[in-house]
Amino acid sequence: MGTPYDRYKELQVQTASKEKLVSMLYEGAILFLERAMDAIDRKDIELAHKSLMRVEDILFELMSSLDMKAGGEIAKNLMVLYEYMNYRTIEANVSKDKEIILEVKGMFETLKSAWDEAMEKLQKERMSTSGGEGINLAG
Repeated sequence: MGTPYDRYKELQVQTASKEKLVSMLYEGAILFLERAMDAIDRKDIELAHKSLMRVEDILFELMSSLDMKAGGEIAKNLMVLYEYMNYRTIEANVSKDKEIILEVKGMFETLKSAWDEAMEKLQKERMSTSGGEGINLAG
């Protein structure tokens, strides 16, 4: 069943837009990379391994969510980048190399920042084309 926090996170995922889910995946990967580095520092090899495997799972989810037809060149470039990040994550897991983890983490941070900025611009555009007005709750 899980904790109330687990149920809250599950509800967040279930009700999030596709755009928000991508941001959440990036955020999750960053968290698991940080967890892996901390585990390496503490010589907890099992936790480091599990954390890096979660990053691989996230990368596979990101790759499978790409629409190669509609996404065109951007989707192709993202696929190549995700494949590289997955390769480096596997290398980091085998060697428990924090420098590689930092490299992958930096890529996720850059992607998340760019994605969030693009989604913010898209939301502003949607608001301006709909008249910029939300629902009037005051009546």
